[in-house]
Amino acid sequence: MHFSRLGSTLLLASVVAGQLKKDCGAGIGNCPDDKPCCSQYGQCGIGAYCLGGCDPMFSHSLQSCMPAPQCQSTTYQFTDSKSSPILSNTKYLGDPSTADWVSDGQPLYANGVVYLTMAPNTVGTVLASTRYVWYGKISATMRTSRGQGVVSAFIMMSDVKDEIDYEWVGVDLKTSQTNYYWNGIPNYTHSGNITLDSGDTYSEWHTYTIDWTPDSITWLVDGQVGRVQKRGDTYNATTGNFEFPQTPSRVQLSLWPGGLASNGKGTIDWAGGPISWTGGDIATYGYYFAQVKEVTVECYNAPNAQGSGKKSYVYKDLKQVNTSVVLSDDQTYLASLVATGEDPDKQLPNAQSSATTIIKTNAAGQVSTVVSTVAPTGSSVGTVPGLDGAGFGSNDLNKGNDPDGSGSGGDASGTGSSGPESTGWSQSDAKTGDSTRLALVSGNIIALMLVGAAMLAL
Repeated sequence: MHFSRLGSTLLLASVVAGQLKKDCGAGIGNCPDDKPCCSQYGQCGIGAYCLGGCDPMFSHSLQSCMPAPQCQSTTYQFTDSKSSPILSNTKYLGDPSTADWVSDGQPLYANGVVYLTMAPNTVGTVLASTRYVWYGKISATMRTSRGQGVVSAFIMMSDVKDEIDYEWVGVDLKTSQTNYYWNGIPNYTHSGNITLDSGDTYSEWHTYTIDWTPDSITWLVDGQVGRVQKRGDTYNATTGNFEFPQTPSRVQLSLWPGGLASNGKGTIDWAGGPISWTGGDIATYGYYFAQVKEVTVECYNAPNAQGSGKKSYVYKDLKQVNTSVVLSDDQTYLASLVATGEDPDKQLPNAQSSATTIIKTNAAGQVSTVVSTVAPTGSSVGTVPGLDGAGFGSNDLNKGNDPDGSGSGGDASGTGSSGPESTGWSQSDAKTGDSTRLALVSGNIIALMLVGAAMLAL
């Protein structure tokens, strides 16, 4: 492989922001006290808005966002739903013992891997680790998606928008685009490409590594160094800062439509052109997909870190540098989806907390029965701080040809079918739900998903 400094990477967040009106952020301001938490995508709210990705810079106060769970060295495999649990962000309350990942969109377990899917007219799927990394060696063994306008990504993202990227444009299956940002400043001169000497990123498994230390970032492909960025080369004499990623970050894996018609021309051109919702893998499988077999995290120690806590990372100031973060034993979880960092123990009203819902699915992951459906009202619960998903509702993790959840079905070796047709269903069957899913981001996703599920059951 060889490396060259050219091109630029753009963010999934910019696509999402293009679909939603931003409530908070640079040039906009901070969130109000009744919706104190500024999400990764720039919306104010409560509940899940105050968890992973909550931006302390533009939230109501420094206490609005919940503390972030500390790093834990481990290997995440995706054999089945028990091996590395993924929980929809409509259900996750901030306790990393309940899930390894939270999801927007539709991830699917099948063939010993997790598929990140993107059905027609959706903005794809995002997985984000529930634990943060404050320096470490992070590797993802994966196969990217393909097609004009289709973008796959493996990134590190902090709550104050420090970022380290791998991105793949679906019309160039030999090139891994890399980039880094400090505090979300869109400096595209930081980009660079790593090109495979043979093979491609779609049909073959490759392991992509971000080795992030306080002094450097090294991008590797299959163990071979492709690029190194030294912290010492990032000093800005005007600001007096090393503009180098240095704050605790989540691992994020995503598939998103850079070629969406509503995106800017520069984004569409970078993504290889307008996305097609009728050709390629859409025509064959009903959706685009990327595959992730394994993610490994090796935690490093932050130098001269303040505090001695073992549970969480907490921002003590808004300088957006490594000295702003403290090692803490503060809790990371909310009591309910009406709670915030300012009141983490707030409970749902009694009438709502007693509500129960039972949803049964068939072997293909499709809703067959909804029993005793009662949901909180849209005005009371803050559940999703982000994006419209793909396929069925984001809480319907499909087990494909493995209906008992044992993980025994399929072929994870890469020698079998490269497509997810063995999952036993097609997301194209759920196209009628797209308009409902588009509404989820501005209302109560739980209530609307239950309505949609009931309609599918009919």
